[in-house]
Amino acid sequence: MDSTESRWAARDEEEDSEEEGDDSSRRMSLDSEEEEDNLEQRLIRTGPRIDSFDVEALEVPGAHRNDFEDFSLGRQIVLALQTLGVVFGDVGTSPLYTFDVMLNKYPLVEKEDVLGALSLVLYTLILIPLVKYTLVVLWANDDGEGGTFALYSLICRNAKASLLPNQLRSDARISSFRLKVPSAELERSLKLKEYLENSLTLKKLLLILVLFGTSMVIADGVVTPAMSVMSAFNGLKVGISSVEQDEVVMISIASLIVLFSVQRFGTSKVGLAVGPALFIWFCSLGVIGIYNLLKYGTYVLRAFSPVYIYYFFERNPTQAWMSLGGCLLCATGSEAMFADLCYFSVRSVQLTFVFLVLPCLLLGYLGQAAFLVENLTEKQQVFFSSIPSGAFWPVFFIATIAALIASRAMTTATFSCIKQSIALGCFPRLKIVHTSRKFMGQIYIPVINWFLLVSCVASVATFGSIYEIGNAYGIAELGVMIMTTILVTIIMLLIWQINIIFVLCFLTLFLGLELLFFSSVLGSVVDGSWVMLVFTAVLFLIMYIWNYGSKLKYETEVKQKLSMDLMTELGCNLGTIRAPGIGLVYNELVKGIPAIFGHFLTTLPAIHSMIIFVCIKYVPVPVVPQTERFLFRRVCPKSYHMFRCIARYGYKDVRKEHHQTFEQLLIESLEKYIRREAQERSLESDEDADTDSEKEVSCSNILVAPNGSVYSLGVPLLPGYSSIGKTVSEVGTCFDEPLNEVVADAQRSLERELSFIHKAKESGVVYLLGHGDIRARKESWFIKKLVINYLYAFLRKNCRRGIASLSVPHTNLMQVGMTYMV
Repeated sequence: MDSTESRWAARDEEEDSEEEGDDSSRRMSLDSEEEEDNLEQRLIRTGPRIDSFDVEALEVPGAHRNDFEDFSLGRQIVLALQTLGVVFGDVGTSPLYTFDVMLNKYPLVEKEDVLGALSLVLYTLILIPLVKYTLVVLWANDDGEGGTFALYSLICRNAKASLLPNQLRSDARISSFRLKVPSAELERSLKLKEYLENSLTLKKLLLILVLFGTSMVIADGVVTPAMSVMSAFNGLKVGISSVEQDEVVMISIASLIVLFSVQRFGTSKVGLAVGPALFIWFCSLGVIGIYNLLKYGTYVLRAFSPVYIYYFFERNPTQAWMSLGGCLLCATGSEAMFADLCYFSVRSVQLTFVFLVLPCLLLGYLGQAAFLVENLTEKQQVFFSSIPSGAFWPVFFIATIAALIASRAMTTATFSCIKQSIALGCFPRLKIVHTSRKFMGQIYIPVINWFLLVSCVASVATFGSIYEIGNAYGIAELGVMIMTTILVTIIMLLIWQINIIFVLCFLTLFLGLELLFFSSVLGSVVDGSWVMLVFTAVLFLIMYIWNYGSKLKYETEVKQKLSMDLMTELGCNLGTIRAPGIGLVYNELVKGIPAIFGHFLTTLPAIHSMIIFVCIKYVPVPVVPQTERFLFRRVCPKSYHMFRCIARYGYKDVRKEHHQTFEQLLIESLEKYIRREAQERSLESDEDADTDSEKEVSCSNILVAPNGSVYSLGVPLLPGYSSIGKTVSEVGTCFDEPLNEVVADAQRSLERELSFIHKAKESGVVYLLGHGDIRARKESWFIKKLVINYLYAFLRKNCRRGIASLSVPHTNLMQVGMTYMV
């Protein structure tokens, strides 16, 4: 963004103002609802994009992007190896099982059947992983963050589509927000935005789609390790004829336990360790494919002609349709490329896929097809059967390592997706461990890790073969792909604002293709896919119940917040004794005084001399710069010493501050806010002193930033700075002796308040936590009672408390409970 910009602004307007009061003779800074004043608007020249709440609003830096553009050549090579180890493990091991599952139910009669199946695989690889994900979907990232919830966050940031009513207009002024305002020429973008914001049904439908897609991602994280590991160890039956399927199952379970046990060491360490191994694996795929093409002939190269797909469906329509579910497995891992994007840059993922992953995959499938053309009966363990006998065991060893790596691809994607959903209020809070000091996105969630392990072991023990697991695999993959297609289409219309013809082509081609695959997979639902559907439905219900309960709880707290009239009646002592110290009252309200504060006043014998209402709020951006972290407002008159603080975090931000560090940052930001407030009052005093002058110059029209910049608040677009200097010189003549006394009084008042804060800080900081629970009313429906009183209450009781990330000692902690009837 440029250092200066021109935009419409209202004279003397301050967005997100929270002023209340019927008595116009008294000026009281109150915490209240936002108001939009119908004031005269003028086109003015302003400074950098600022946050009207933030104390450092005039010195906002650029957003902290997670790009990797400035790395040296050696660092880029290391990053490429990590990309292989984390992102492409899943799609890279698909040759182990694609033809096995695809050709399992029907015999191969003619060579043309192999060409038809191969042509399906080739064009599925080209259309879905390459065209859809690599060339289109990766660019729909949210400031480097990928996945279903990143798409949802991007939509919510450009249209008020979130169901949780805690958005503020000031959130749009975070420098990392970077909205692209729809242009007036593209009316469809404005109409879509209007429909989405005004329709509760569309908002709920959008949330349901996102939750369903997230459920499929988690389900994918369960079935991917089971499928990859079992398909690799199936090679033992080719190398050692005496090995039975039960032994393969036991070895697979043991490997999965070891795999998930090392997950806690982090993406950087594990990704760098396994990156070279996966590079060797891709090279092996390419070499084996070339070997088979040279040995069995290049007849299969004809499959690049799509006409063989038509011949395949013409000869065997039922067989071809049923094989589509297995064909999709060649594109597994496509969603992992997007979901794991937070770990790496878009360009590194694109280049690695186009120049290494895709060519090796194509060669691998061509080589397997060349082997099948000459061995029509060898359609089980096709990959291992096509390996030259002298290279079998080295390739088996590399394939096993690659399969274990692939098992981690969707696991890391699951971690990332769940962290995003927690931040946006759609998943119960869990402990999140950050495994890298350099990259914020690399995380580990212990509870999810062990949950995935138990689910993987159960699926391997239950199904016992890759054919039934393959059906479940297709259900999970297609569910995520369909949701991604719909969300990216909305982004194309709402944000990218590209030609409608391109949007329709994208939607028609990929949604139609994925629905065709989905119809084939549903045909095998009795073979094991139903388990995945049930698993997904349970996850969806958990997330929907949590989101519904959280929304209901927040709305109830807003309705029952304390009135400002009551606070005025209580007086500056709040009807009790004010003891030295600072009390941080944690609540979820972004506006108003929570009802739980009344419980503190009636329960405690005294209250702290300074009260700060702290709201930890996640906004739909990946990162909030530290300078824009805290927003402050004064609550009640100055003598009350009460403030509101909104601590804003993006869904990629690391909340690992020690409580003392958090307190220090908060107090420093509060002091800056108070200084800025005093500066604004001083400017208002200048304006009052000059009202009798015939000159139409108002001191409040000039704002001097801490960095020395001068900004006009109400004059037309300035051609240069010469007029500003003239205005400032005129303002300098406004000062007289009475005004100097007012300025001196204001300075002494500022010093007294800062001194009061320092003394309160020295007396200690206490965290006042209010645990608000909700219960359904007696006259509520049975379903609502079941959801609120039992299911949501169970989730809330067993989730992680919001204060846990601050590591507050128990000696500094006070808690009060309160139950709301909804």
